[in-house]
Amino acid sequence: MEATSHTPLTREEIAGVEFDWFATDPDGHLAQFLAAGDETVPAAALASEELLEATHVWLDTRPEIEETSAPAGGFDEHLCAPQRRGAFVYDHVPGEAGMYRLVAAPRTPVTLDALPAHLHAYLGTLRLPVAFGAARLFIGPDGHARALTD
Repeated sequence: MEATSHTPLTREEIAGVEFDWFATDPDGHLAQFLAAGDETVPAAALASEELLEATHVWLDTRPEIEETSAPAGGFDEHLCAPQRRGAFVYDHVPGEAGMYRLVAAPRTPVTLDALPAHLHAYLGTLRLPVAFGAARLFIGPDGHARALTD
């Protein structure tokens, strides 16, 4: 396979199955989003199965740099591995298309600058116009995002 070839994903492929994707915020902070079957993810997240996998591998092989910020023993605790490696973690809110809730926020966030150069352009297309750390985010299929207050 050529280095420039990419396999796009379709919304049909991710509907109803666990699909994790990544984005950066205006400060370059990295977040992992757990879509939990919701197909309302930014189109840019579906552009390359190879780059998505490379981002997963990069984050999953980073050393853990901090303790989990979610309560011990709770459901969210098992979702926090990315947070221990410096990424924000958001989980889809069941029954609410495009809605995510903050599971864990790193005390020392990793930024886009820490990632390998070949992932910069990919994640640059996934820069959301909202700062990570908000308790709830709405993210549309066009990449529009906004923080929500309850």
